Amino acid sequence: MYFLGFDLGSSSIKACLLNADTGEVAASAFYPEKEMSIDAPKPGFAEQQPEQWWENACLASQAVMQKAGIDKKEVGAIGISYQMHGLVVVDKDMNVLRPSIIWCDSRAVEVGNKAMEALGEEYVLPHLLNSPGNFTASKLAWVKQNEPEVYAKVHKFMLPGDYLAARMTGDVVTTPSGLSEGIFWDFVNDRPADFLFNHFGFDPSLLPAVLPTFSEQGRITSEAAMALGLKAGTPVTYRAGDQPNNAFSLNVLEPGEVAATAGTSGVVYGVSDQIKFDPKSRVNTFLHVNPISAASRYGVLLCVNGTGSLNGWLRNAQLQGSVSYPEMNDLAAKAPVGSDGLLCLPFGNGAERMLENQDPGANFKGLQFSRHGLSHWTRAAQEGIVFALYYGMEIMETVGVSLKNIRAGEANMFLSPVFRETFANVSGAAVELINTDGAQGAARAAGFGLGYYKTREDAFVGLSAVRTIEPDSNLTEATKEAYGKWKEALMNE
Repeated sequence: MYFLGFDLGSSSIKACLLNADTGEVAASAFYPEKEMSIDAPKPGFAEQQPEQWWENACLASQAVMQKAGIDKKEVGAIGISYQMHGLVVVDKDMNVLRPSIIWCDSRAVEVGNKAMEALGEEYVLPHLLNSPGNFTASKLAWVKQNEPEVYAKVHKFMLPGDYLAARMTGDVVTTPSGLSEGIFWDFVNDRPADFLFNHFGFDPSLLPAVLPTFSEQGRITSEAAMALGLKAGTPVTYRAGDQPNNAFSLNVLEPGEVAATAGTSGVVYGVSDQIKFDPKSRVNTFLHVNPISAASRYGVLLCVNGTGSLNGWLRNAQLQGSVSYPEMNDLAAKAPVGSDGLLCLPFGNGAERMLENQDPGANFKGLQFSRHGLSHWTRAAQEGIVFALYYGMEIMETVGVSLKNIRAGEANMFLSPVFRETFANVSGAAVELINTDGAQGAARAAGFGLGYYKTREDAFVGLSAVRTIEPDSNLTEATKEAYGKWKEALMNE
């Protein structure tokens, strides 16, 4: 038997076919080969076309099945990971009514802030664990307020993964973990947040049916099966936002375990058994995905919007694509720790929750024309991203997340020795790089949702550490000194 996982990112859709018994990857593929575009019709806006997600998912699925050369009957279940906090709205015929307002869109900040003020933070925070801020619920309210002709046609709202699953199965459903990431979940009453629906004036019928994260959530229709190259009737048994799923992919399920990723955005995600929240909602608490514990688990998430996007901007806009990413990593390694005084504040991809929904833009400070070259620019960018993440990690510790061990996939920014070594040296924690990714994690989780896996050991067979980066005592002091200067620059911004 094989399990098929999809990871719906903002750059591409990846598919991974996993051998259920050995945990080995039979094949993987992603589409498009070039990054999907993000449209910005106005400053602070970020949109994508959901139909494009579906087309790329079909192409990735066809490619992975062709590469593996297995019979479609051997695919036992499907799991879906997806970019968090996005909004998709459809009519009763499942037609998409407008482009998806995705995770890094900041148009709804004021909508969420006004809801927080009207409802009172002393009530909102214990119930939602977060400010409505710039999350999915506020984005739906923005549509209601600014596009009433669109809102009048809405039959259901969905998160991006809900839409992808609905295209596969014809069933519009969601999960408690998904609703918690959209700030639709009431943690006190353990149900959708009726009071928030009432405040925004949402008809409860707009809410999809709510099913467990690990469960059968529909079966592939004949039409979808043809498009995907799969067997009709194959069950979808798991879906989760990309960061809870990334943590699951890395076998991060219990308190004290921390997952990190640095793709388009950078995220640190720690697991806790405590219902705690940051009063300023700079880091966010959601329901975690954990099939092995009867006790509730919560994921505390820190996000920096501009990580890989900063690296991509530096390569494409400043270096004109003249060097590859590996060559940029080599350049960064030629500069000393602290980039000889050049600092980078990497906040150039929309409003940052960590900065209380401010959008200061990116900034390089301390540039000296006679001292700084390309190596300093590339290292300062990588150090700036790590320092921004660690600044958020300091906030995470105030809400009960311990930072003993950090796990990440060996991908994206973690391919850079400077990036991962800076991470270990500033945090004082070992950084363990694992041979996995979001699509592989979604495939493993599908096995749990099907009931094929019963234990943690069963589900994570074949998962192993590629390398572990321990803090280097020779570089720790210089790295922490550089972080202190970076933090001072941020405070003076």
